Amino acid sequence: MLTITILAVGKLKDQWLHTAVAEYQKRASSYFNLKIEEIPQAKLPHNPSDALVSAALEREAAEILKRIPPRAWVSVLCIEGNSVSSAGLAKKLERISNETSHAVFIIGSSHGLSNTVKAAVKDKISMSAMTFSHRLARVMLCEQLYRAGSILAGGKYHK
Repeated sequence: MLTITILAVGKLKDQWLHTAVAEYQKRASSYFNLKIEEIPQAKLPHNPSDALVSAALEREAAEILKRIPPRAWVSVLCIEGNSVSSAGLAKKLERISNETSHAVFIIGSSHGLSNTVKAAVKDKISMSAMTFSHRLARVMLCEQLYRAGSILAGGKYHK
């Protein structure tokens, strides 16, 4: 069974987000070993300068990069990424599971991700041309992982 780890910067503060993530994590467990690791978001003042944001993203990057297991397939969720359909994600996960035992998806903070992280990975996925909060992106990714597992299993959820 493929292990999928979501490395997410920041904590979920709202109970409804916790509930949604837990539900999709439970559902996805039929198809994958889905784990979520929260990485502390760097503290910034209310209206930070670009330099402060950049330094904070680099601190987060160091923590992200040290948590990536050796030989894992890794993707970041970012606006520069390629769009992928639900069926396309399922095919991607099927291919990954034939090549390795661990996949990692990285979700940055409200300020995004450091270019250091983006340069360290080969795959970048864009969830949409629209912008979503990093907290909501976690729910959406968990749902899409569950959907991908259902597609690969021939389930009816996707239809």
